[in-house]
Amino acid sequence: MDGDLHLSLTDHLAELRGRLIRVALAVLALGAVSLVFARDLFELLMRPVLAALPEGARSLVYTSGIEELNVLLKVGLYAGLFLATPVALFQLWRFVAPGLLKGERRLLGPFVTLGTLFFLLGSAFCYLAVLPTMFAFLLSPNEDAAVLSARVERAEALAADAGRLWILGEVSRAGDFARRADEALGAETMAASGREARGEIAGRLARFGWLLDLAVGRVERAESLRPVVERHARAQESFARGEHVAAAQQLDEAMALLSQSVGVQLAGEQAAVGQAAGESLWRVQKRIARDRDRLNEASWTRPMLSMREQLSLVLVLELAFGLIFELPLLMAALALLGLLRFAWIQKAQRYAVVGCVVVAALITPTGDVINLALMAVPMLVCFEVGALLVFVFERRRRRGEALDGALDDAPDEG
Repeated sequence: MDGDLHLSLTDHLAELRGRLIRVALAVLALGAVSLVFARDLFELLMRPVLAALPEGARSLVYTSGIEELNVLLKVGLYAGLFLATPVALFQLWRFVAPGLLKGERRLLGPFVTLGTLFFLLGSAFCYLAVLPTMFAFLLSPNEDAAVLSARVERAEALAADAGRLWILGEVSRAGDFARRADEALGAETMAASGREARGEIAGRLARFGWLLDLAVGRVERAESLRPVVERHARAQESFARGEHVAAAQQLDEAMALLSQSVGVQLAGEQAAVGQAAGESLWRVQKRIARDRDRLNEASWTRPMLSMREQLSLVLVLELAFGLIFELPLLMAALALLGLLRFAWIQKAQRYAVVGCVVVAALITPTGDVINLALMAVPMLVCFEVGALLVFVFERRRRRGEALDGALDDAPDEG
């Protein structure tokens, strides 16, 4: 008896090993084919990551010479794993088929088809719903910084047009654009850090230098700009010595001289309008320099994501959701084998709910409620669908066993 049991167990293990080898060969073969499309597949997988990054920074880095190659090989291997899902399900069914009733063995086709479909649905749900919201949460900038960034970009565009119009002599329109730029900045959205405004003064120097470059080609008497250039040079020297207050004062003086040079070309009331437009323009340029400096302070951390780490995160989540959506079929298969009963599920219902939430919290890399729900709710739904299938197949199996028993007990008419 013991020898028969040992032989039977050995045979089962040998069969399991053979079926696992077939699955592994299928994964390797399909993975090798997928290597041809590995770069395109990697780009597709990284779209949710790149979409969550700020404009102008949508790129991934690699930290070693072979990292990119390793990433592409990993993409090919996982693609083979995903494509081999029908093969794995087929081999699993063939392994457990001897323990099923004759009528249940005919469910091979639906099991493989639905198993593959559920796995793909889980992966698609992860890609379309979970990954975008997860990376948007992980990589989203500070809310105040995001608001200020949009305002500063709008104000910079309007202030640039105001500067061009002012130099061209269209001072009324220049003043209007300067006021619109000031309105675009709005009220204060971020508090200053209290440190010396080195970045702010650097921004003022750059913005005044741009205005001066515009004026050089437009002012009729270019020699009138000599004092302006000298004041600008002194401001740069003061800034280099760390004398930020002196640099700011010299820039204000340089702007006043530049306004006089521009006003010389205007007559009558236009000169006064040009002077007022110049003051408005410089005031808004200083606000932009200040807010841009505060924005840089708030953005002292920036995402620099590596190819390997982001791919690993995405693939783990894709595989996890694919397996979660396989839960109903797994529970149904256990019920068919008589290893899982609906009564057990009813008793463990409350613990299953808590377990799903805990597992979702462990798998989800973020701490927000939305992403936790996106993981826990599908898990709970799959569990309930699996419980329903267990109930159906358990009743069906009992009817089948009762029918087989009735046929065995029937008298032999021969």
